[in-house]
Amino acid sequence: MSDDPKQKLSHDDVLAAGLDDWRKILNSLAARFLTGDFATGLALVDRIGAAAEEAGHHPDITLTYPSVAVTLSSHDVGGLTSRDIDLARLISSYAAEAGVQSDPASLTRVELGLDAADGERLVPFWAALTGAEAKQGEALDPTGQVPTIWFQGIDLDHERAEGEVEQRFHLDVWVPHDQAEQRLQAVLDAGGSLVSDAEAPAFWVVADADGNRSCICTPLSR
Repeated sequence: MSDDPKQKLSHDDVLAAGLDDWRKILNSLAARFLTGDFATGLALVDRIGAAAEEAGHHPDITLTYPSVAVTLSSHDVGGLTSRDIDLARLISSYAAEAGVQSDPASLTRVELGLDAADGERLVPFWAALTGAEAKQGEALDPTGQVPTIWFQGIDLDHERAEGEVEQRFHLDVWVPHDQAEQRLQAVLDAGGSLVSDAEAPAFWVVADADGNRSCICTPLSR
């Protein structure tokens, strides 16, 4: 793994760092710490904040009564760097000192995919509707309040002619690389079906009982 703070790291680099509390999801490093009460969580956030200020590298933090969720990313490179690895290790040490455990299995991020013949034409509308920004052909919310909306190129006339079920939106549900099979099994146990695993472990296509499709996604094989 490169120590260059400007060098973007791969998923293999992140795995090699041995960060047991953390998982790479999309372009960020995520962890959720089970603090159990608000005071413990607030104390952990205070320590994280002080460390972030000293490092000049600031994570996104969500404090709730039972947990603290932390997301790290180097926005200047559009991914993860050694800065994120170093801060993740420090945050884990603070959690360990407080007797707080992480819960990697609970980590999930959701994106919305919309089938469209010309996604570029639709981006401004969806960005305006959701209060997001139109960037790189997607509607991206910098505040993290709504999921990213991306557009999957498709020949809609052909799909209709072939009699395909017209489902325009689908969910991309991003999970830790080591939780995908458990999530898939949970979907199957809940009455869903596996449509395709041809692209696994990058993603599995699943459907509910009415045939509505979604994808379970990981960073592997990308």
